[in-house]
Amino acid sequence: MDSPVRNQRMQIMLTKEESAAIDDWRFQSRMPSRAAAVRELLKLSLNADESVHRHTGFKSGDIGVARVSPRKSVSRKKKK
Repeated sequence: MDSPVRNQRMQIMLTKEESAAIDDWRFQSRMPSRAAAVRELLKLSLNADESVHRHTGFKSGDIGVARVSPRKSVSRKKKK
């Protein structure tokens, strides 16, 4: 079977957490490379009809890969 010709390059910027999440998934899934893992994740997400949402009005920086921990809420003492 011939490999597809890959002549399109795409560069993206990731946070350390996003990169680590992709690498963790890559190793758990036994993918041969980070590029192969990203291609497989793209294929899976594009085929996931249930989870497709239209993103309108968002900036690129608003959409991330890794889950961000919720900020700790500051407790305030109630005045009596």
